[in-house]
Amino acid sequence: MRLSFRPEWTRVIVEGGDEVGSITARPEGSVRWIEHFYLARERQGAGLGGDVLRAVLAEPWEGTTRLNVLQGSPARRLYERNGFVMDAEDDVDVFMTLRASQ
Repeated sequence: MRLSFRPEWTRVIVEGGDEVGSITARPEGSVRWIEHFYLARERQGAGLGGDVLRAVLAEPWEGTTRLNVLQGSPARRLYERNGFVMDAEDDVDVFMTLRASQ
């Protein structure tokens, strides 16, 4: 994480005055990478993650949006509900791209 962390593209997620997570939306050419998306365990499962993801995706971006999620992570369902589809996978990660709007 330290090698890929870019503070200039990272936001702290605040809810009720508490810092409860972070998300990075890092541009790389025509690709916007969603990375380092973390929520405190006690804040997971109540819709906050979906709200944060939709807010980031609603920001203007002309290119493709991609991410990777760990194999077996329940976060994969969040990404699929928000339009991401699998491109490839390996033993560790599932690589996903936001499906183009129809």
